[in-house]
Amino acid sequence: MKNNQALNPVLLIHGIFDTIAIFQVMSRHLRQKGWEVHSFNLCPNYGLSGIECLAEQIVEYADQNFAPNQPFDLVGFSMGGIVSRYYVQKLGGIERVQRLITISSPHNGTMTANLYPTQAAAQMRANSPLLLDLNNNIGMLDRLNFTSIWTRFDLMIVPANSSHLNLGEEIILDVPLHAWMVKDPNCIAAVEKALRTALKFQQGKVI
Repeated sequence: MKNNQALNPVLLIHGIFDTIAIFQVMSRHLRQKGWEVHSFNLCPNYGLSGIECLAEQIVEYADQNFAPNQPFDLVGFSMGGIVSRYYVQKLGGIERVQRLITISSPHNGTMTANLYPTQAAAQMRANSPLLLDLNNNIGMLDRLNFTSIWTRFDLMIVPANSSHLNLGEEIILDVPLHAWMVKDPNCIAAVEKALRTALKFQQGKVI
């Protein structure tokens, strides 16, 4: 069904070692297409604090920048996708977020996280308590529009199919590098399409 609703504000959440600068191309494109685009720098951005702490920053940003009754959509890149999921699944974001899009996020862990001795990195290892907890409650993501976009050539998310989840929409691209995903035209087009997709649920009813 065609979505006749006004476009929600979009909040972009970056990954580990990144800043909002990584979204420059995507932000410009979405603004040109009519979206109100938001982003902020996670602090610290190198994994010293846990995913829970970083997700609390989404709570604070949303409370300060969106009206209490204003729904919004979330796009999380890499670690930002896990931070976004924690916000949605554990911190009440499910009541505000209508579309959640993750880009190259390690939903089932990544071997590269074993290289970093930080708290957030440990939480992104395969079978970490945090990921197991999120994935054991994955069904709640069916209450919103969920999309996972990833590349089979990812060398940061190892194995690359760690970005796969057994629900929602899945888009697999042939982008050669992890960091290129948020700049790739096909990925940006997929994000735009997902943000325009009509909602599955509205006021508790299937549309």
